[in-house]
Amino acid sequence: MAVDRSDPRPLHQQVAQSLRQQILGHDLPPGAPLPSEAELCASFGVGRSVVRQAVAGLAADGLVIRRQGRPTVVASPAEYRRLVQRATGLSDQFAVAGQELRTVVRSLGPGTPPPRAQAFLHTADALRLERLRLVGGDPLAYVRTWLPAAKVPGLRAEDLTDASLHRLLTRNYGLRPVSGRRQVRAVAADDMLAEALRTEPGGPLLMLEGETTDQHGHALEWFTTWHRADRVVFDIDVSETTETVRLSALGAAPAEPGEPAPRPSGAPAQPPAPAPADLARARELAEELRRLLG
Repeated sequence: MAVDRSDPRPLHQQVAQSLRQQILGHDLPPGAPLPSEAELCASFGVGRSVVRQAVAGLAADGLVIRRQGRPTVVASPAEYRRLVQRATGLSDQFAVAGQELRTVVRSLGPGTPPPRAQAFLHTADALRLERLRLVGGDPLAYVRTWLPAAKVPGLRAEDLTDASLHRLLTRNYGLRPVSGRRQVRAVAADDMLAEALRTEPGGPLLMLEGETTDQHGHALEWFTTWHRADRVVFDIDVSETTETVRLSALGAAPAEPGEPAPRPSGAPAQPPAPAPADLARARELAEELRRLLG
């Protein structure tokens, strides 16, 4: 576990990254004490000043709690859940849960969408919207959205500060988001995302990418959302009546039984089993997360 002296990163960043991976992978579970400074110095082959810088960085990110005269312990971070198969956005899902989601608009202006977004929107004349979503001052997600410019004339950044894009589209433009496809990937944070989300470059993120159509079946938006893997939990329904697979960004948890739906008269006593393809995709995602976090 010693640091790599040929690595161009500062030693304290290497130590912090190693400890971060142990925390996110639950090798150091919530509530567990960190090894002492002396133990960390011996494990990584570094001095106390390096260890102190590394631990200070973890504390600033909310991963550990330092207390005067007591051992430093792994924090129990708040988990925020989202249903990735719903057309509703983060604002509406958090509002239902009674949580206040803040939105900071980083930029809004014309741009050329990437090929897949352009093919879906059927136009290269698009607006690129970049937003940071926070709860309690803590950044949870960075969102990049492409919108057909002709459908949202007069859209202003100030209209979207601490506001829901989907609600604004419905209220101001009569465009109600109703359906679309979603994909989830585990990815590493680049420098820009690491700065925005206050995490380490190369750290794990959960990327949700998708397209949304309006009530007329027309293309409305293409988006990519990067979530902090130590704060956000994805809930994925793998069948309509039986089971929810809970994939935690802190390490994939086992499937949990959901609440059974009301059984229509004459329906069989046992609900149908989840679709094998859905379960297989959930297992693939869980394994992808384990590889990235491990």
